[in-house]
Amino acid sequence: MYTSPDRIRFGAAYYHEYQPEYQDSPRLKEDLDLMVEAGFTVIRVGESVWSTWEPEDGRFELDWLQPVLDGAHERAIDVVLGTPTYAVPPWLARTYPEIAGEVATGRRMGWGARQEVDYTHPAFRFHAERIIRAIAARYADHPAVVGFQVDNEPGMQLFHNHGVFQRFVDSLRHTYGDVETLNREWGLVYWSHRLSTWADLWTPDGNAQPQYALAWRRFQAQQTSDFIGWQADIVREYAREEQFVTTCIAYDRPAVEDDAVTRRLDVTAGNPYYTMQEALALPAARQEQQSWTTNGLWALYESADRMWSSKQSNYLVTETDAQAIGMPWVNRPGFDGQWKQAGWLLVSRGADMIEYWHWHTLHFGAETYWGGVLPHSGTPGRVYREIAELGAQLKAAGSLVTGLRPDHDVTFLYSQDSKWSQQDFPQLSSDGEAPDRSAYKHIQGAFYRGAFQAGAQGRLLHVGQVPAQAKSGEGLEAFVAENPVLVAAGIYVASDELLGFLIRYARAGGHLLLGPRTAYADQENRARRERQPALLAEAAGVWYDEFSNLLTDLPLEGEVAGGGHGTRWVDGLQPVEGTQVLARYVGQHFSRWPAATSRAAGQGRITVVGTVPDPEFSEALFRWAVPAADGGWRGTSGTVTATSATARDGSRLRFLSNWSFAPATLTLPCGVRDVISSQAYAAGSEVRLGPWDVRVLRED
Repeated sequence: MYTSPDRIRFGAAYYHEYQPEYQDSPRLKEDLDLMVEAGFTVIRVGESVWSTWEPEDGRFELDWLQPVLDGAHERAIDVVLGTPTYAVPPWLARTYPEIAGEVATGRRMGWGARQEVDYTHPAFRFHAERIIRAIAARYADHPAVVGFQVDNEPGMQLFHNHGVFQRFVDSLRHTYGDVETLNREWGLVYWSHRLSTWADLWTPDGNAQPQYALAWRRFQAQQTSDFIGWQADIVREYAREEQFVTTCIAYDRPAVEDDAVTRRLDVTAGNPYYTMQEALALPAARQEQQSWTTNGLWALYESADRMWSSKQSNYLVTETDAQAIGMPWVNRPGFDGQWKQAGWLLVSRGADMIEYWHWHTLHFGAETYWGGVLPHSGTPGRVYREIAELGAQLKAAGSLVTGLRPDHDVTFLYSQDSKWSQQDFPQLSSDGEAPDRSAYKHIQGAFYRGAFQAGAQGRLLHVGQVPAQAKSGEGLEAFVAENPVLVAAGIYVASDELLGFLIRYARAGGHLLLGPRTAYADQENRARRERQPALLAEAAGVWYDEFSNLLTDLPLEGEVAGGGHGTRWVDGLQPVEGTQVLARYVGQHFSRWPAATSRAAGQGRITVVGTVPDPEFSEALFRWAVPAADGGWRGTSGTVTATSATARDGSRLRFLSNWSFAPATLTLPCGVRDVISSQAYAAGSEVRLGPWDVRVLRED
């Protein structure tokens, strides 16, 4: 089970076994003492070394971790114990080559990295269960162990193995009943794909049918969720009632559905990596490309809100930047102050634990330049000192900053189906020709960034997390009150039920903001027959049946244009009489269509944006939709963020951060007390923020 701790758990992944002659090394005591000095209260151990736990088939070496756990417990450092199933030992790969995952039918993945195994295979499951039980039985009763992490960053591969495919066929048979139903639902009359028997279903290697592709992605994610849930159930046979079970999520993995995989876990845990230095500066760069690390301050906030969204609750950070994170050619460790800023950012958005990747910088292996809290020399330096300062601040803040509920002004619907659909059949291009496999991320990110720049705080809500009471109408009024602005951008795959809810939401008083590619396809990934936006056009007062990709950005004019541009996509919006035009394209052809419209719907409003807005246009939209989002907290410097959260005692906390080398001054709109220094400030007084500085304030 999981409850928020009395103090933010603060620490790092710790692998004493990676150190030379670790069994006799005095380094363990030195490391743990340094952790105590840095304010560390938690370490994560054991998840990456199956071949150390079980050097040969059936020969277990379990005692090596005992000194680490004992030493941690002596210093009041908690331990999260991992199961090592994501990194398969060579003897297992050699003895049972059939467990190798297949990147295509009959084509096995090579060994030498990690996560190369088909974790649905019975031979793998047998050995995985054996090692899980051995470790859990040995250490579940150790007083240092507060929780378990099963596996690590699951869902890295899409498996094409024979057994996986046969279970996929079986799942379709159970879902659709017979091939004629599947033929009809998937439109398999196209290109002569009609099935006469289930044996006719082709493997996914050369598939070009969007309906098949979405079903395949859903099935792959279900395998991941089942695997993690299976492990969690085994661990719970040994775990004490107060110990939590989680896994750590890398959110861009192709076969993970975060809200589904966390349903059988006690708490969400995620790994928000981010680019440091100038990438965190405000004002922000014009555009940043996103990858497995976020780029841009707004994207780090979005990453934090994404972790909250998995269970709509507090979460753990199991890995984040210590020094530079990445390959030797991308070394960009933070500026002074950025570790404290990023740590408080994550806490402000609901993190109950901050763990760095990792304690020691490795001297070998693929992650030699994934820098730890300590450098290659093992001697504490600038990174250690600043992280220790953050540890002291978190200790001073105590229980006030655990279990926080982040405030939000804007709610962003999130659709995993739409993400998968846009990965396999993107609607956007990256250079006019090549498909943009991150199209969904870029559409949604364009709106999130605009809200962030307008001072609005966001919350992500998976489409499957819309409360049943709200969908039925009984709890709709409360949902609207909690979520006054609801953004549905890029929700390409949408059910009739969801679209009906969106209309009722607006008519009940909510402001529904629709972005491009929303409502175009149904749950089977089929283009809808209605005028677009499907089922919403009448209530929105605008429709379209023509659209275009853009090779160049289009300038905009109008009261909500913000001097910005429409980018990458245009819906040919046709407003009906009485619909307000907010922005229009400037140009010889596209000026016939508005870029954004708005219309009252019942007690609320529906705004439709027919393009991917650039940062200026998006910011203007949200300044119009949420005119007083920041309440004057950010001041006028353009370098300060001000977010807020509600503490468990009901008090309101404000987190101010200056993302610049230039100092900033903020005039306080109300009286506050500094959570760290206890200094009191009256309303109207000034707070000075130095370069890359952060303050945590409690409202009077």
